[in-house]
Amino acid sequence: MSSPEQKPTDKTIETILISLKWIVAIVSILAFLILGLLLKSFFPVSESASNLSANEKKFIKIDTNFVSLWTAPSDWRMDRLQKEEKEKINYGKELIAHTAKYLGPNGSVRQLSNGMNCQNCHLQAGTQPWGNNYFAVYSTYPRFRARSGSKESIVKRVNDCLERSLNGKALDSTSYEMQAIKAYIKWLGTDVPKRVSPKGTGIFKVKYLARAANPEKGRMVYEKNCQSCHQPGGQGVMAADDKTYIYPPLWGEHSYNTGAGLFRISMFAGYVKYNMPLGTTYEKPKLSDEEAWDVAAFVNSMPRPTKDLSADWPDIAKKPVDHPFGPYTDSFSEQQHKYGPFKPIKEWYEKK
Repeated sequence: MSSPEQKPTDKTIETILISLKWIVAIVSILAFLILGLLLKSFFPVSESASNLSANEKKFIKIDTNFVSLWTAPSDWRMDRLQKEEKEKINYGKELIAHTAKYLGPNGSVRQLSNGMNCQNCHLQAGTQPWGNNYFAVYSTYPRFRARSGSKESIVKRVNDCLERSLNGKALDSTSYEMQAIKAYIKWLGTDVPKRVSPKGTGIFKVKYLARAANPEKGRMVYEKNCQSCHQPGGQGVMAADDKTYIYPPLWGEHSYNTGAGLFRISMFAGYVKYNMPLGTTYEKPKLSDEEAWDVAAFVNSMPRPTKDLSADWPDIAKKPVDHPFGPYTDSFSEQQHKYGPFKPIKEWYEKK
């Protein structure tokens, strides 16, 4: 015979209700914690430095230069294009990556350049973050450039590279090759709004040294980190086809001339800082800032082709602080304009 069913007492019910309240409270707290972590991962917010203790400031270094860098459009998106446009873009990429094959001294299309490839300076065919990429070219051109004192088109900009960095001749603006290069540059800037330069564009600006960059110190940096590829004489390594370079020359008759952007040592220092020696990335740099400046000074102290720059910088007040050729509106020497220190020059112009 079964015993009669016992009804829960008021005390038992109260205990159960209290337990349930605790469970609900704990679950709510956990839910808020999880939600907070999710929000932080998707929308990172940095604390104001003024709210951090001195001890915390030692360990927290906030640098947004390398967060969410722009990248090139995915290849699969090209499948949506018409066949003719897709072929033109791919040919443009091929011309950037293997310029000498088509336009070098032994080029199959024309013989215009020194045997280097555009990709030697514009890494991964102009797509590498902080690798002198093309991300903002289509969005910011045409634009006024102080170097020429005029409004320049993409065609003018491309031909500047051919005539200066590749020490060659201009490409006909109506040629299929120029149209292909333009199509490729436009493709890389597909999602970039007009007049916007996305993060990771071009070359990173390395902080000025307090001293002048030192070519002799740079020679030691070069010997340790660079000459195994670019060779002791800076002549680079030619490929077996005798058309292009595996490793480009950094000075000498087949290198960039004195009108090239990389002949300014701030540009060269920024370029090597996050790209050289081989295997370097902005996430894993191998050279210190001082080493980058010094090796830039060494390489640009070596002989190379010259270019007539008499028409450059019609307004001499617009010359960059590291433009190595006078005349200038300031009283600093060409030596200081080439090697630094640059901060006094910059401060002089800022006070004007």
